[in-house]
Amino acid sequence: MQDIRVAAVTMNGRLGEPETILNEIADWTAKAVQQGAELILFPELVVHGHCTPNTYELAEAVPSGPSTQRLCQIAQEHKVVICAGLSEKENDLVYNTQIVAGPNGYIGKQRKIHLSRDEVLFYKGGREMPAFDIGKCKIGIQICYDKLFPEISRVLCLHGAEVLLMPHAARKVMWDETPESQAAARRDMAEYQRKTIPARAIENSCFAILTDQVGRAGYVDAYPKDHPNQPHHPGCAMIVDPAGEIIAQTQNERIEPEMIVVTLEAAAINAERAQPNFTLKTRRPELFGELVAEQVTC
Repeated sequence: MQDIRVAAVTMNGRLGEPETILNEIADWTAKAVQQGAELILFPELVVHGHCTPNTYELAEAVPSGPSTQRLCQIAQEHKVVICAGLSEKENDLVYNTQIVAGPNGYIGKQRKIHLSRDEVLFYKGGREMPAFDIGKCKIGIQICYDKLFPEISRVLCLHGAEVLLMPHAARKVMWDETPESQAAARRDMAEYQRKTIPARAIENSCFAILTDQVGRAGYVDAYPKDHPNQPHHPGCAMIVDPAGEIIAQTQNERIEPEMIVVTLEAAAINAERAQPNFTLKTRRPELFGELVAEQVTC
């Protein structure tokens, strides 16, 4: 790994507005590049919206679809690596997918593996867990709920990942328009993420970058307006080093789009992975057969 400057953008993925969202991604990319960013993470399903009612109609092929092609164009124009979420369609099945594009075009994709809540109504779970070499580092992607499964982090790092990207469209606490309610929802989300993201980083001696959608993406008629399944996201962005220390984080008072930018230093991961107790060096996989044993007995 080499030092690399990274950005995490927490923005609103409004339902069914891909062209507008892609324009906003282009604007955020330009701002991030002005601050020296070489790798930019955008939220889960930001392009098409989180569980948009007409997801099946909106979903596109990857990489040939127009949204992936536009993301590739943005990445090539700014000579930067972009990771952004959208709804992918293949053989009439729809996946919650995060694509990676770089200065030379399309790099690859990660499909969400574990689907939460109402996501099972729209998406099929993926199966592959690749790591992508983007030049200065290797990245792996865990989409939202997937980050609660440490096995995925471990597999990604066994495949060579040094930086875990964790895009979210997390819904946790609803809020009203008062400053006090917004601050409470933001603090609750940040505290929740602080309990999990540093753990994944420490377990694998790697960097972790998280970003969540932020704001009210719209309303779904199937649910009451105050239902927790409405696509309303408190928002959060956080960057954690291989020792589990938070090195950058968004504010906790207001629900609004924002960006954090920081340099990931290769010396930090080298120091942790050189330790005698680096977990990938001392683990005993021959003892872990129960992790892949079938749980269903009938």
